[in-house]
Amino acid sequence: MLEITAKGGQEFFDEETGLFHSLKQDEHLKLEHSLISISKWESQYHRSFISEGPKTNKEQIDYIKDMSMTSNVDPEAFYVLSSEDIEKINAYIADPMTATTFSDDRKKASDKYQNQKMTSEVIYYLMISFGIPFECQKWHLNRLLRLIRVCEYKNGGTTKMSKAEIFAQNKALNEERRAKLHSKG
Repeated sequence: MLEITAKGGQEFFDEETGLFHSLKQDEHLKLEHSLISISKWESQYHRSFISEGPKTNKEQIDYIKDMSMTSNVDPEAFYVLSSEDIEKINAYIADPMTATTFSDDRKKASDKYQNQKMTSEVIYYLMISFGIPFECQKWHLNRLLRLIRVCEYKNGGTTKMSKAEIFAQNKALNEERRAKLHSKG
C-alpha cells in the first residue's frame, strides 16, 4: 500500500477539461495497485489497463481514484497531486513487490497469454485455473502476476526457447567465457 497526502490550499487547471480544481484541506490517500483496481478501471473504460498503450491524464486520475482505499475523499484531491506524488505512484505501480526472479525477466508475466489482451477477467481465469485464492486479488498486481508465472513454471507451462534464442544465449555465454579466460575460442 502506498500512502500519499494531497496538499490542501492548491489549485490546478486541467487543460483537457478546461476546469479548475482546488483542495481546501490536506487529504491522506491510501492507494493499492491491485486486480480490484484494474477491474474498476476496465469497467469504466471498456479496455485493457495492462495491454493498452499510454493513458490520458483523465484516465490516470481515474485509475488513482480506483486505487484509493480511503473512503470519503474529496474528489479534488486526485487533481491536485504534485508531479512528485505522481512519480511516487508510478514507481509504486512499477515495483515488482517480490524477491522472485526468472532468468528471462525481460519478458512480462504470463508469456503464454501475451498475444491476447490481458484483462482483469483473464487474470481472474488464471487465478481460478491455478487455484489461487480470491483474497490475492487485493495483492499488488505485479506480485499476483509473478505468482501466476510461478504457477505456470511449476506446472510445466514454461515456453520453450526458439532455436534463435538458444543460439543467441549460447553465443553470449561463449563470448563471456572467452573474455573471462582471455581466449580466442
